[in-house]
Amino acid sequence: MDQAYRHYIARMGKPPGPMLDDYAARVPEGVVWVLAEGAAVAGIIVLLPTTDCLLLDNIAVSPSRQGLGLGRRLLAFAETEALRRGYNEIRLYTHQTMVENQRLYASIGYEETGRGTEAGYDRVFMRKQLRR
Repeated sequence: MDQAYRHYIARMGKPPGPMLDDYAARVPEGVVWVLAEGAAVAGIIVLLPTTDCLLLDNIAVSPSRQGLGLGRRLLAFAETEALRRGYNEIRLYTHQTMVENQRLYASIGYEETGRGTEAGYDRVFMRKQLRR
């Protein structure tokens, strides 16, 4: 997480939320999936069930593995997992300064639903309607 998000600190003026999360506590909750390449972690995704959607809480790919389609693989996994659980929608949020992430999400069907400050971060909220 540290490697994937560190470059955003200068842009945001503080560490992004995912750098502060307690993943050791998240893993036993069954909400973390890891994309491994041998013994190395290439990517991670955190999916939180809610009453009406699956929340994509975090997604990160190791900088050395970015640009190889691993993030898209993780996003496709999230959609499959949401449908498997009976959800018709995935929601996520990203920081307003992470414009490249917003463009990626929009390019695969996410739409912006709002902006606001939450937990001390200026966020862009997005969702994707899923089809069975």
